[in-house]
Amino acid sequence: MGKKGKIFLTLTIILLGGASAFYWFYKDVYFPNVDLGNEKSVVVFILTGSTYDDVKKILADKQILKNEKSFDWVAEQKKYKNNIKPGRYRVTKNMSNNELINMLRSGNQEAVTLTFNNIRTKQQLSGRVARKLEVDSNELYKVLNDDELMMEKFGLKGQAVLSMFIPNSYQFYWNTSAEEFLKRMAAEYKKFWTEERKQKSKTINLSQTEVAVLASIVQEEQNRFDDEKKIIAGLYINRINKKMPLQSDPTVKFALGDFGRTRILNKDLEIDSPYNTYKNTGLPPGPICIPEISSLDAVLNYEKNNYLFMCAKEDFSGRHNFSKTLEQHNVYAAKYRKALDARNIKR
Repeated sequence: MGKKGKIFLTLTIILLGGASAFYWFYKDVYFPNVDLGNEKSVVVFILTGSTYDDVKKILADKQILKNEKSFDWVAEQKKYKNNIKPGRYRVTKNMSNNELINMLRSGNQEAVTLTFNNIRTKQQLSGRVARKLEVDSNELYKVLNDDELMMEKFGLKGQAVLSMFIPNSYQFYWNTSAEEFLKRMAAEYKKFWTEERKQKSKTINLSQTEVAVLASIVQEEQNRFDDEKKIIAGLYINRINKKMPLQSDPTVKFALGDFGRTRILNKDLEIDSPYNTYKNTGLPPGPICIPEISSLDAVLNYEKNNYLFMCAKEDFSGRHNFSKTLEQHNVYAAKYRKALDARNIKR
């Protein structure tokens, strides 16, 4: 072979080698390396404080990667190994190493929707939040019970802390901390309390927290038919203005810690608790549940009426009979007790 032939051969080998190297480089970076079988996508959770080895184990446990070595190489090139971001990530079928690592490295996680309603205690709230977010329920519960901290940060303490939470659907990143969650809820609380709502609160001579407390009682009295809520709110405001005890059965249930009660007995009314509105006048010290927006607005826009008494209807429809006098109330109450007896409902 002549000199020119050798040069040509050498160049050919170099070009082929370069082309081959480029192919393998392109393949490792851009070819699909995620195999999910019949699934279109899976969700992976990367905990706060995770290392690269933790990430590799998460991906291996779900059998996501076709080729782990190529993932390692691309992760090294893109400096992901020292740039782990926690979160809830949706991995889709046929993603390349480049796509997967870019998503994980940038923290481009999928938000979760947190909805809370029908919550009566801080413990229930903590559990509901922890089922959706990384935050530990015990940690959040501890913070909610830290009166000094809650007063310093949000101006609330005790059961009144629950008045800060406005039931709705909220978008959060999964790795939201307890502190971040509470700051977001405080911001949503401020957003809810518009100048118009604040003025209405002043007009009825109730603080924002007191509105939430009364709304929680309205909520527990009527959680099926919103059209009754304004009537009930008006009834209780009449009692407050007359300095009459509210005599609300749901507050006694809260004091007993027995929320499933259908029937309140006379002996139950003797419980020694600030939430027993048969023994104590005025509003209890905190809400007995997290009231819905419809209940809060029902208090702020209560119906002006002359009702002082209410009793569940004997048809168990969930609606109520309202009375202006004790005599009329006793008639309705007797009918309801008779209906309870007929169904053998003892408590």
